[in-house]
Amino acid sequence: MNKELKSKIGDFVEKTIEKAIIDFGREADDIPESPELMKWYRVPLERGMSGDGSEYHIYLKFGNPDKLCIFLSGGGVAWNEYMAARPVTGGKVAAGLPNYYWNNLRTFTQIMNINVGITEINTEKNPFSDWSFVVITYATGDFHIGDNDYPFKNEDGEEEILHFHGYKNFLESMKVSKKYFKNPGKLLIAGNSAGAFAVPALAGEIVDDYYPEAEEITLFSDSGQLLFDGWRETAENIWKAKESFCEPIESDNITLDWYRNLYKKYGKRFRYLYSSSIHDFVLCSYYNDIKNKRYETDEKIQREFHIKLSKMISELKEINPDFNFFINDWRIPLVTMGGTVHTSVRERYFNVFTQNGTKMSDWLYDAVNGKTYDVGMELLRHSVKN
Repeated sequence: MNKELKSKIGDFVEKTIEKAIIDFGREADDIPESPELMKWYRVPLERGMSGDGSEYHIYLKFGNPDKLCIFLSGGGVAWNEYMAARPVTGGKVAAGLPNYYWNNLRTFTQIMNINVGITEINTEKNPFSDWSFVVITYATGDFHIGDNDYPFKNEDGEEEILHFHGYKNFLESMKVSKKYFKNPGKLLIAGNSAGAFAVPALAGEIVDDYYPEAEEITLFSDSGQLLFDGWRETAENIWKAKESFCEPIESDNITLDWYRNLYKKYGKRFRYLYSSSIHDFVLCSYYNDIKNKRYETDEKIQREFHIKLSKMISELKEINPDFNFFINDWRIPLVTMGGTVHTSVRERYFNVFTQNGTKMSDWLYDAVNGKTYDVGMELLRHSVKN
């Protein structure tokens, strides 16, 4: 099947799913004056903006007011004109064409943001189903820290603007969070993919400016390794992030740099958690694109990713011996392209798949309740030996 046909099929599937969400009344309602418990609501933010200039909204769920999860969503990254001109579409994904970031919150994106994995409600499988949630959506390609309007030419040569407004969206989102969730005792700050990078960048601000009285705070980054020599340049000159985000970036590993800086400031104030699969097929594709100008995963780049992951986790353990990890080798035929899964916390298998007999949901639930431990570390040691 050629790429053009695959692209048409991918776009058709996306539109079909989007139509079904609308036709079957599955879209989240806008938040009313008196929201119900255990129901997802959509909160449009007047001062928010998606990357293509369209509207921006977040999602809330009201559960136990003493237990709050602030979830920083993922959705790719952009740092040059080429990437800016290639946002994600169903067609590009299906055809294996370069697609770097989500640039809007079209109806389809709801299925990635709520009622899946840790955000699933009304199920005994999910130990977090009774928590309150603020899902800070993401459609700006800037790890939630950008503050710039970036001109570029699209694939047709037309002038457009990519609105790197991630940080503005974050600030507006936190106003909503504080309005509805005043003073939780237990706080989980989590993120997947792009949101995983954002956790160490934004955690200090979340606690200092909004929830300084929270007694138990757990941080969790799911799948946030992407080595790139241009992170500092990107943050300063492309995203135009504020100095406090840029100054700690000293290497090609922005996640490591941000966690090092965070631990220096806050030490044992937080519990620190990180998860990854050993051959993450999506992050391998990004890394291959950076290194070899090929947006695809392959066995060689997967081996390199595995080795780099082992090194990163060793360095995080050096920063904080109490940093804990969930490492897996989960594969899904026809999806992971010979590699392993990309992110798990907001996937169906969060509450189903096991590593060494332990589900990620149970590992994370134990951690937020004070019982921290590592899972799957032998997968890394094997990588280092070879």
